[in-house]
Amino acid sequence: MENQRRSSEDDGGGGRGLLHIWKGYYYRVAPEKLLLPHPVLQVALGRNHGVLLVEGGQVFTFGHCPWKQSQVTEFVAPTLEGALSGQLVVAVAAGSYHSGAVTDGGSVHMWGDNTAGQCGLSGLTSVPNPTPVALADSDCSSLPSVPVLELACGEQHTLALSVQREVWAWGSGCQLGLGATVSPVWKPLKVEHLAGRFVLQVACGAKHSLALVRRLGPRDIQRPPADKCGQCEQLLYTMTDKEDHVIISDSHYCIPCLEQPKQEERLQTPSPNPVLKMSPSEPALSSKTSTSPPQSVSPAPINNSELENSETQESSVAGEEPPASNFDLSETKSTGAPSAKASPYPDEQAVKDYLKKLSDSTQAEKTPKVTLGGLHTLLPSAAGLISASTNNPLNNLVASCASAVGERVASTYEALSLKKMMNMYLPTSRGSVKQTPAGHPAGENGAERVRREDSAQAKKSSSTGDIHEEEAEGPHRRLSLPGLLSQGRYAVHLLSSSYGLLLSPRLLRRVGRSKMAAAAALTSSEMATPADQEVLPSLQTEVWSWGHGQHGQLGHGDNADRSQPLCIKSLNSKEVVRVAAGSHHSLAVTAQSQLLSWGSNSQGQLGHMESPSTVPRLAKLSEGIRVWDVSAGECHTLLLADGDCMQPIIYYSGEQVKEGKQQDGDKEEEAEESCDGYARQPVLLPFCMNLGFVSSVFAGGQQCVALSDKNVMGFIASLHELASAERKFYCKLSSIKTQVLSPLMALESLSVNLGPVIFKILRTLAGQFGHLCHLTGQHAVSLTANLRRSRSLKSLFILDHTSIFLDSYKEYSSSLDDFQVMGGFPTLAKPSLDCFGKSPELLQKLSECSEGNLAVVDLLQALFYLPALHLQEYGRLLLKLATCFEVSSSEYQQLQESCSKFEALDLLLKKKKKEAEYTFLFWKGFPGKMTDSLRKPHRRLICESSNKALTLQNAGRFSVNWFILFNDALVHAQGMAPCKNLFSTHHVFPLTTLWVEPIPEDNTGLSYGLKLITPEEMFTLLASSAMEKAKWIRCLNQAVAQALSLGEGQTFEPPICRSATYTFYKDGRLKEATYEGRWLAGKPHGRGVIKWPDGRIYTGSFKNGQEDGFGECVAPNKSLDTNDRYQGHWKDGKMHGVGTYRYASTEVYDGSYQEGLRHGHGMLRSGKLNTSSPSVFIGQWVNDKKTGYGVFDDITKGEKYIGMWQDNVRQGNGVIVTQFGLYYEGSFKDNKMMGSGILLSEDDTTYEGEFSDDWTLSGKGVLTMANGDYLEGSFNGEWGAGPKVTGSYFKPQMFESDKDKIRSVKLGCLCVSAEEKWQAVFDECWRQLGCETPGQGDNSKAWDNIAVALTTNRRHILDSPEPLSRSHSRTLEGLEVIPQHDGPMTMERYHAIHLYLIKACDTPLHPLGRLVEALVAVYRMTYVGVGANRRLLPQAVCELKSYLNRIFQIVKFLFPDLPEDGGIIREPTDLGEKESDCEVSKQDLMVDLERSLRSHVVSSLALLLPVLLPRLYPPLFTLYALDKEREDDVYWECVLRLNKQPDLALLAFLGVQQKFWPISVSMPAPAENLQVLSGTKDTCFASAVETLQQISTTFTPSDKLHVIQLTFEEITKEVQSLLNQDFLWSMDDLFPVFLYVVLRARIRNLGSEVNLIEDLMDPCIQHGEHGIMFTTLKACYYQIQHERIT
Repeated sequence: MENQRRSSEDDGGGGRGLLHIWKGYYYRVAPEKLLLPHPVLQVALGRNHGVLLVEGGQVFTFGHCPWKQSQVTEFVAPTLEGALSGQLVVAVAAGSYHSGAVTDGGSVHMWGDNTAGQCGLSGLTSVPNPTPVALADSDCSSLPSVPVLELACGEQHTLALSVQREVWAWGSGCQLGLGATVSPVWKPLKVEHLAGRFVLQVACGAKHSLALVRRLGPRDIQRPPADKCGQCEQLLYTMTDKEDHVIISDSHYCIPCLEQPKQEERLQTPSPNPVLKMSPSEPALSSKTSTSPPQSVSPAPINNSELENSETQESSVAGEEPPASNFDLSETKSTGAPSAKASPYPDEQAVKDYLKKLSDSTQAEKTPKVTLGGLHTLLPSAAGLISASTNNPLNNLVASCASAVGERVASTYEALSLKKMMNMYLPTSRGSVKQTPAGHPAGENGAERVRREDSAQAKKSSSTGDIHEEEAEGPHRRLSLPGLLSQGRYAVHLLSSSYGLLLSPRLLRRVGRSKMAAAAALTSSEMATPADQEVLPSLQTEVWSWGHGQHGQLGHGDNADRSQPLCIKSLNSKEVVRVAAGSHHSLAVTAQSQLLSWGSNSQGQLGHMESPSTVPRLAKLSEGIRVWDVSAGECHTLLLADGDCMQPIIYYSGEQVKEGKQQDGDKEEEAEESCDGYARQPVLLPFCMNLGFVSSVFAGGQQCVALSDKNVMGFIASLHELASAERKFYCKLSSIKTQVLSPLMALESLSVNLGPVIFKILRTLAGQFGHLCHLTGQHAVSLTANLRRSRSLKSLFILDHTSIFLDSYKEYSSSLDDFQVMGGFPTLAKPSLDCFGKSPELLQKLSECSEGNLAVVDLLQALFYLPALHLQEYGRLLLKLATCFEVSSSEYQQLQESCSKFEALDLLLKKKKKEAEYTFLFWKGFPGKMTDSLRKPHRRLICESSNKALTLQNAGRFSVNWFILFNDALVHAQGMAPCKNLFSTHHVFPLTTLWVEPIPEDNTGLSYGLKLITPEEMFTLLASSAMEKAKWIRCLNQAVAQALSLGEGQTFEPPICRSATYTFYKDGRLKEATYEGRWLAGKPHGRGVIKWPDGRIYTGSFKNGQEDGFGECVAPNKSLDTNDRYQGHWKDGKMHGVGTYRYASTEVYDGSYQEGLRHGHGMLRSGKLNTSSPSVFIGQWVNDKKTGYGVFDDITKGEKYIGMWQDNVRQGNGVIVTQFGLYYEGSFKDNKMMGSGILLSEDDTTYEGEFSDDWTLSGKGVLTMANGDYLEGSFNGEWGAGPKVTGSYFKPQMFESDKDKIRSVKLGCLCVSAEEKWQAVFDECWRQLGCETPGQGDNSKAWDNIAVALTTNRRHILDSPEPLSRSHSRTLEGLEVIPQHDGPMTMERYHAIHLYLIKACDTPLHPLGRLVEALVAVYRMTYVGVGANRRLLPQAVCELKSYLNRIFQIVKFLFPDLPEDGGIIREPTDLGEKESDCEVSKQDLMVDLERSLRSHVVSSLALLLPVLLPRLYPPLFTLYALDKEREDDVYWECVLRLNKQPDLALLAFLGVQQKFWPISVSMPAPAENLQVLSGTKDTCFASAVETLQQISTTFTPSDKLHVIQLTFEEITKEVQSLLNQDFLWSMDDLFPVFLYVVLRARIRNLGSEVNLIEDLMDPCIQHGEHGIMFTTLKACYYQIQHERIT
């Protein structure tokens, strides 16, 4: 211990946390320095003992500790608390006779006196050592204890603040805030009345408690609060709807005598006196109070000067401005026993009558009398008018409304002082002085005046009084305040004079409207701080108090006790940041470094007057003294403040402690002391300068303690200087805000004098000033807290969040410069003179201008630019802090970086200030008419050519040109020299769309020329010299770069390609259109949006000033009141390429465009809204007309035309099919069936001949019946309407000689050939590959075009809102690798090509995929619906084969080495590599020969059919099914009949040899033969049957043939397993077995399957193994059709 003490003496614990202790304030008092092994972090003092927390979490106790069993009664030096060893203590607290500690885990340890339960441990009167105390939400012991942040201890109670910012209490007395009448409380309980609020700090006096609470913000208000009190079940919010206003109250207060105790607790006997209650926020007051004087004030007439005096004293609470919340929206009602309706009134009807009397009574009393009763608010409870129910919806409404009441009313009172309104409207001439009924004159002594003032404050704070007094004053209360209107506004009534003066609320609203607007402008920014600032301390705070109030220490204006927390309303606007409690007095420190005190003043501990104060008042300190730490002892107060020197100073106020005989001091000291031995006001302790840099002070009992630090390396001094400078700066900003800005913004005529533009800027400026002031205050409080706690760089908010400060100063300075540019200061001078007079000493004082006799304009300018000066101070102080560290350290780097940012911003703002002043001087001399149109707040002058430094090339002889360069535009003013108005026109060129190019002098001969390019003009300027040319080029480039937000002061040339917005003004296609997007050298180029005044909007790509690429255009159709919309490709400002046009008439065209017209392949769907399209055309277009091959589906008629078109009419060969089965094939002319044609009906009746109109027969022809008879002759008439016939009738079936005359009609001769169909679709694909004609083009260019198409289309899809699927992404990734398309073709390359084609056709982004997609669309369009006609099957098959041939040509073009259709790819052989003279075995020669003969035939069917057929399979197979319907019906009927047979019968019937029958050994014996199963069904050859059934699930013929091959293999396997030997089939043996399998497979449309395979089978395999197997299947089909069962 001796070594530790010596070590401490040597280095003082590193110079940190040095402890000094003393008593009293005598000049000769010398603090004693206590030496400890570690720096002291915190001190807590009780009545006669103290607790010390040192670094490392150790706790020491010193003083008189009688609870220690081995303790002697004399003073004990600091002793380590061994019970806390192993615990890291973070906070300590001391009450009068007990102590507490909090560990880093949040656990609480208590020790000391426990007679009142203040240690929270039952069954013990004292606790000798620290013992854990658990805070639990319930009685369940398994729940973890609530973690605690800090403790506060009183005489008989303890408070704990939890991590959740909730308050817990235990001990004895009403100071617990629990509302309980039974004490002591041995177990910590939560103070429910503060639940839901964010408590910042708690403090304990001897018998009262304080809590600093963050005021509810907008986020907290959104959370619906509870509508009933948890203690008494009364409504927390009440609302009354009056005739002209709504009265709302949130001032609920519980009545202790109404609370229900727990079962184990006993109720104390309530007071027998009748209890009267004025407001639910008030305690119940007995009719006779002995502990305090009566709070109701008798009416006393006073004159106007006394009112002013009273107002001045009230304002002393807040210094210069009256408190913003000195009144409360509280209810006026009496409290009796609770009724069945839960109404707090004894008689509901009586309350109604009372309220009616208050609202309807007249003010006709003739005696002039003013009742000085303070401010009262009548808010009858809604519970007294409406029966309260548990889930009454009114409760929720009231709760949501009342949550915003406090802030709104506070700002209303701040904007319009009630006392000023009384002075304004109360007459002074008749205000004679009269004696009060009690006989006291108006000019009573100071004590009586203080008592009356406290009473007035009490009524403002908590409306404490007698209800009878309210009834007596009722007839005279009819003065309404402005801003409190009916229909949901808030109503406040003020005591009026007895003259019967009735003022209109509208009149008062007009007076206060501007003041309310000013308050809103100054407070709105404070309430909405950025999210980053939430880490800063809150300035929006409230102080709540409860406990004993005998000495007024609760601050509510009375001496009543309160058992539940109640908000001190008069402190709501004071920005209290720290509270402290002495034995019987309370203290509060504000963010403005002011000290407020209230309570007992018996020893002068309040520091402001002799008598006690029941409301908070300012302590009397010298000007410039800023208090930032405070502590209270038993009868004294200790203050830590900033003075004129760098070190903090300590002030003492209160009881003088005399130890032994002391000599009299000098006269100054005697003047400071009273005869009773205490200081009347705070006195400076001279020895504080010898303590070093004091970081915090502590007081308790009669002792004082200060913690100080040595100034090691200047770091501590720099921290103190930074915090002191910030506190001083905040006080300065607050003074400017309250004394200058608020009065100015409250002027009624301000908006008229300034004009709308300047007034709007001033409102913004005032809001940003308020925000900057609020941020500074928060930062000052944060720095102060850092001094009290860690005193480290890590806690400096300005380092981690430098951007918040920089942004705030930037925004403020930007608005200030705008105000300067618009001439705001000269305009504001006149209102300032009206507000501050012609000798504005206040402005002179606040602006800190050393020069005298400055004009008001200069003073205002200096005042508004004052905040920007603090940036330099930030930089200086941060740099000073940086010098305390090594240059290589991270701390130095961080400080240096922040310093550089502040210095850079300071230089930038100074530069911008000069620009604003330069611009303001320019506007003063600018021609008047142009000023209004060109003068903008954000516009700054850069340079101008008034000295003829810049002229226009080829200008007229008498023309005058003036070029003015601003930061956002170049202005060109023009005029004629002799004219009176020199500059008659001007034009503004935005800098974002201005390009500057210097003209070389060698080429053009122009001297010093530069070319300016704008979107619509291009002109050349001539400079007067090379220096002027360089200057203008530099200025123009810098201005353009700054306008493009490329950075400040950039010297490089702005990019030729940029993004900007421009509105065209010249005549043309783009007149008055606004373009926003990318530019290139004055032309829209890239992505952009252009909007026309008529509503047209184009969004997409531009090239050289025109729409080019992919884009979307919307054009309004006024006649149909909807929009036309096109989405697709453009070229040279017109629709060109593939796109979709949705017409306002609901028509939709999807196809190709050329030169803005429909040209190429496209589909047009026509129809009305909400109905299916009545017609669809898909085909070729030429110059916006249907020309070429196309399909027209007329859904309303049920007809489909497939054929040629010309100029929107059917012209040439074509086919028509109808929904009734009619089929026409022939020629068309002028949209009619005209010429030769063939007409078939559903029953196969056929007409072949001439037509003259639709379905009209005219001329020669032959009519063939379904039975083969035919009629040949001349026909005339409409089909189906009985045409006339002249001719011969033939029956060739009757005679053998006429059978050669049987007519057979051959279809397909008069329709469009397959190669002519959809030529436009293939032409478009060839064009995408770069070929104007099919097959003619460069192969490498085609691959380049494919890569471009994939990239472009993929970008469009990525820009679209629909995400790309995973499979589609994988397909695109596979297409990024182009297969080898040069060199010899091998099977490996062939398979790679095959895989590439599959991927390419899977995505429409590839030209081949788009081609396949289009072909699938047209194929389905042709052969689905009405087109599903069996007579179209041959055309459908030929069309499919034509697709394959033409696609194969494209593939052959992309891969030139691919063999022609039918070509062979042979595998390479190495026979030639072997030496001829070597002996080669015969077996090797055979293997090599077989390999050399192995080859693959290339065909379009094998290569492309697997890609195309699965997409076309549904319509194609439907046509096959319709065509083979009769044959399949016959086949199916036979299949159903034969499948009724069991396996044995069917095998025998089909002639299958018995050796192929399935067998089973049953009861085997030597003499018995094998028995054949009988009666089984569907078991023979089951695997083969299942395999064959899969033929219906495949698409291509090769896949179907593979299924047939597998079926044969399954049959062979089963037969081999029966015979147990290899077996070679003969057709005679195989066919019956296969026929059995086909029957059992039950394939419904086997005929369609067979015909599809036959039509599309690759010719190269027809004669191979697959061909034989297919022939067998086909034979089975025909065999089943003709099978007969006898």
